[in-house]
Amino acid sequence: MINLGDVRSICKVFGDQNNNKTSMKKGIILLGFCGLIVVGGLHAKRKFYDPNHRLDKVKTEVKKLANKSEIKNGDLIFQTSLSGQSKAIELATKSKYSHCGIIYSDNGQHYVFEAVQPIKLTPLDKWIARGKDGHYVIKRLKNANQILTTETIQKMRQEGDKFKGKNYDLTFEWSDDKIYCSELIWKIYKRATGLEIGKLEKLSDFDLTDEVVKQKMKERYGHKIPLNEVVISPKAVFNSELLETINVN
Repeated sequence: MINLGDVRSICKVFGDQNNNKTSMKKGIILLGFCGLIVVGGLHAKRKFYDPNHRLDKVKTEVKKLANKSEIKNGDLIFQTSLSGQSKAIELATKSKYSHCGIIYSDNGQHYVFEAVQPIKLTPLDKWIARGKDGHYVIKRLKNANQILTTETIQKMRQEGDKFKGKNYDLTFEWSDDKIYCSELIWKIYKRATGLEIGKLEKLSDFDLTDEVVKQKMKERYGHKIPLNEVVISPKAVFNSELLETINVN
């Protein structure tokens, strides 16, 4: 990005050198050009780096999705997380989607039930704005109208309440003591509907050869990596044949 301080310095130098009428005209044009660069730079900075501007944009987008009925209770949403472990997950699973959650709606407001620290409901707009480039994919059970009845959604939320407030599972263990994002989705759907959203795998099924992955594994497990641990990845949930894509931004 252009350094605005450098632009101002350049403009000042040219201004100081304009000692005659011809040079002055050129200087005025140049100063005007420099002004455009400064204004453009400030706009670009706000657009790409100002979190409030990004959140405002996402809020508008969420309203449009809601108006088009592209958000329903029980929908699943995926993104590329900017967390410290995201790159390792992407490399190990060979997928750019490293985080996911379940969408719920309350009184016209939309939330994502997600496994972070701690497990909680997060406003949908803030959840989207938090991901890489604000990109996301929304998926839905293919026969959602038949399966995700009001009673079933209520049961899903009751199952989720059992996890709310618990710690995020940094070691991806298959237990209810702590829990990670795709595990949260899988267990809620399994226990409330009987459906398995995604194929269960073992840690050894993933590509653990990249140095980024190795470093993260060593950080979490030391030299005792539980290769036989049952896991469910965001990729496995994303690729489930039971789901259909509703929206990709």
